[in-house]
Parts: sequence; C-alpha cells; structure tokens
Amino acid sequence: MSNLRTPLYQWHVDHKARMVPFGGWEMPVQYTGIGPEHKAVRSTAGLFDISHMARVSFRGTDALALLEKVFTNSVATMKDGQVRYGLVCKEDGGILDDILVYRWPYEFAAVINAGNRSKILAWLETQRTGMAVEIQDQTLDTTMIAVQGPKSVALVAGMFADDVSALKYYYAIPSRYKDKPCVVSRTGYTGEDGFEVIVPNALGVTLWEEFIAKGAVPCGLGSRDTLRLEAAMPLYGHELNETIDPIHAGLAWAVKLDKGDFIGRDAIQKATADTTRPVRVGLEIEGKRAAREGCPITDADGTNCGTVTSGSLCPWLDKSLAMGYVNPQFASVGSALDVDVRGTNLPATVVPLPFYKRKK
Repeated sequence: MSNLRTPLYQWHVDHKARMVPFGGWEMPVQYTGIGPEHKAVRSTAGLFDISHMARVSFRGTDALALLEKVFTNSVATMKDGQVRYGLVCKEDGGILDDILVYRWPYEFAAVINAGNRSKILAWLETQRTGMAVEIQDQTLDTTMIAVQGPKSVALVAGMFADDVSALKYYYAIPSRYKDKPCVVSRTGYTGEDGFEVIVPNALGVTLWEEFIAKGAVPCGLGSRDTLRLEAAMPLYGHELNETIDPIHAGLAWAVKLDKGDFIGRDAIQKATADTTRPVRVGLEIEGKRAAREGCPITDADGTNCGTVTSGSLCPWLDKSLAMGYVNPQFASVGSALDVDVRGTNLPATVVPLPFYKRKK
C-alpha cells in the first residue's frame, strides 16, 4: 500500500526536504539538517507538518462515557477548551496508544498517533457497541501544523480571530483563520512552549508560509525526535507498546485509578504493586556516539539488565542521551551502567528525566 501525503507534501519536495515513509505517510525528515532545526526550536521558533497525526471527533449523548471507558485519564473533570494527555490500554494494561483528548462545550476530539490511526479507530468501533456516539475521522480533511519555540507566542499574534497567545498551557480554542474555522491549542511535543493549529486543507500551505514569513524555521521529523528525546517524551513504538503498561513506562500521572472503571484499570492497579518489571530511565552516555533502539544495557558485571528504546546525540545539550527500560534495581539516579553500541561498551549513568526543561 502506498503512503499517504499531507497537503504540504509538494511544498516539502519543492523546498528540498528529505522525504521518508513514517506511520503510513511520506514525511520530511529534515531540510537543512537535524542540528540547526533542533536549535531553531530551542532558541527561536520551528515549524512542523504534523498532518499525519490522526484527528477524530466524538459527539452524541454517550461520547463522554465512551472516552471515560477507553482513556486512562479523567475526561469528566476536564474544563471546556482543556486538552489532556492519557493512554488507551488493553484489558491487560498494555498500551495501544498515547493520545490527547480535547473537550469542547458541544463535543470531544482526540489526536492519535499516525501509525495507530486504523488500530485505534477499530478499537473505538468495538468499544462503542450499544452506545449513542458518532465518531468522525477528520484526518484527511484537515492540515495540522505545530509552531514550537520561545518565539512562537510572538509569531501567532494577530494571525487568528482570537488572541491565542492568552491560551493557558494544554488549552485550546476554536477560532478562525482567513475567515475559515480552525482550532488552536497550546500544546506540543518538543519540550518548548508553542501551538498546534488545525485548519481546512485549502489553507494548509497559506498558514505554513505565513509562519515562515514571520520567521519560523521549517523542521522535519528528525529534529522532532531529538527534541522530544531531550524532553523525555515517550514515543509510541519505542518507549510505549502493547507489552508495556503505563506504570512501568513512568506515566502513572496520566492514569486516574479513582475515576471509575476503564479498560485495563485492574491490570494497571496490579502493576502499581509490581516491583519486578523493567522501568523507563534516562541515560547519559560518555562521549558523542549515539545509542540506538535495541542496544543492550549491561551492569558492572556485564550482565544484560535492559534495552535502549531511543537514543541520539542531542544537539542542544550536546550530549549522547538515551531512554530505555532497565531492571528496577538499576533504575536509581546515579547507577553506573554500560550501553553496547555495535560491540563497543560505552559507560552510561542513569540521570533524572527530563534531560531538558525549558525555563518558564
């Protein structure tokens, strides 16, 4: 099956982006290079085409009930305009996806990982049996763009019908752009302040080019990955999958065990008392060689005690950093371990997460 293309595809190609298949889409991995794009986001503002992320709306009398059933976090306690992170789990607590839920006065919406779109839509179909809820997949009708970085607040000034710079973190507003409906949220996946904007496809290139004219730097998935690694944000298919539960992934804060029943609740409750399973940690690796997904982690005796899930030389901190899962006795900050990178053992230290935290 051929990969899908976002409404910005031709723009990326025309501007010499290196295109790669990702999550069923043809996406730009970089323009000028991962380093300069990463640094642009940390110091000024970077621009990302995130139209590959799935956008789904829920309406009907049982929309709230369905979301409470499939989402680990609380939806009922959300305020209108609020955005909340959480997980969709199987009965055994394994993570099917990590998603964002939006609450509007008239309906709910969710943003789902690109590669999990069909899986989660099928899951929602099976879970909504007998419920009065209409699920609409709006992914192919809309363009989604993220502007991220300390200058992003200044960039959005005057672009929309509402003053979106007044939005609180993890809140969203339905607004208008060029007199057409849009949604602006103060969210992102880079560890920086910023906004994510959903517009009709016809305005995708217009919005993108306006941001660039105001000084935003176009960025690809390569820098998005190094930015989220520095910010210790898990990526589905790396830190998260169907064999990992939210507790051992370090995401207990996104689970509300006291909100009532939801799919996977009993298994997740059990996981909170299980001190034997590997847990997610951050590693700082000596030197400049990057550890990659799947690299074994060993203890002082050379015994395997874990596996790297993501790793890179991170351009802003200028360090080789990795996240991975290690047996709990090696998870405390300061633990000295080794990472086997293509047959070379590199000394590594368990450090606190996130590696990078922006100054508020």
